[in-house]
Amino acid sequence: MRPRPPIRGRGIFSGTGLIVVGLAATLVALVFPVWSYEDRSGTGVDVLNAETVATQYGPLSGLDRDFVTKVRLAGLWELPAGRQAQAKGTTEAVRTAGRHLVEGHAFLDERVRTVAAQLGLALPNEPTGQQQDWLKRLDAAQGEDFDREFANILRLAHGRVFSVVAQVRAGTQNALVRDLADDANTTVLDHIKVLEATGRVDFARLARDLAAGSTPPVTRSPAPPGPVADPGTVVPLAPSSASSASGYPLPPAATGPPPSDGS
Repeated sequence: MRPRPPIRGRGIFSGTGLIVVGLAATLVALVFPVWSYEDRSGTGVDVLNAETVATQYGPLSGLDRDFVTKVRLAGLWELPAGRQAQAKGTTEAVRTAGRHLVEGHAFLDERVRTVAAQLGLALPNEPTGQQQDWLKRLDAAQGEDFDREFANILRLAHGRVFSVVAQVRAGTQNALVRDLADDANTTVLDHIKVLEATGRVDFARLARDLAAGSTPPVTRSPAPPGPVADPGTVVPLAPSSASSASGYPLPPAATGPPPSDGS
């Protein structure tokens, strides 16, 4: 007896069967990464929870603490850079930008020292190595070279921190940090505008530098230090006696809600 020929159009290798197999494979590919990510320790949410501590003003995350430190560090080098621009700038626009930096960071420094004291956070009294290098470059530059260096270095630094401020403001659960982020956002945006108004910013170079040194992810290791019983002495920053506060409306200090009863 002759064997029966195969029936076309049936079985897993038919057109319909191949479609069903393909859809099933796609579903597995979509579901497996989600399952494996949720099940794996060390994810963003896992690290965020591990770095978060309770305070009377709301949970304080590692990113919150890093942000408070960054606000202080910004003032430690940008205020001196602003003083240099006031003294060495060859145009009124550069000198005006310097004045905004001096007054803006004097204001922010007072705010961040208050917030850090309330949260028990230690603050640095010296800028980072990179920030000190930037100040050395500005110190060595003269004339129009100084104008260009000042505008481009400071605009790059403000562009990088602007995204950090937005990230903190969007996600923080701490009332004090939220208010500080509001003030930082207002001040940083003002500085970006006055730096661009100098006419010295190289936007093509700025775009390349921002892309090359994009903001690091939220989760970092090790976590920034948490609240301590004695945060130590923090040296306040203040404008030089030669600077004037007239003509630059500083953003008002934010007024946050009263602390909750729980800790």
